[in-house]
Amino acid sequence: MGNLKPLEILLIIAVIFLLFGAKKLPDMARSLGKSARILKSEAKAMKKEGEAEDAAAAAAAPAPADQAPQTAPRTIQAAPGDVTSARPVNEPNRTTQA
Repeated sequence: MGNLKPLEILLIIAVIFLLFGAKKLPDMARSLGKSARILKSEAKAMKKEGEAEDAAAAAAAPAPADQAPQTAPRTIQAAPGDVTSARPVNEPNRTTQA
């Protein structure tokens, strides 16, 4: 922290507590943690999806668009077991021919 002395650090922390209040800080930290978990799970899902698409594209020829399999829409959940904030995911359809 460079040139900051311990007294200055304590003063900064005290100002933060005065601005945000001791009651809001845990809620803010919880919200930040929840957002980080969502971001991490989405990044993993995108990576797995990309690997699966690459493997499928290399193994099989593309199927006609009218015979595409119908699948249920996927949902994103904020935390394991949290169904109140789950929302459907709109995925684009691949209809272009390569």
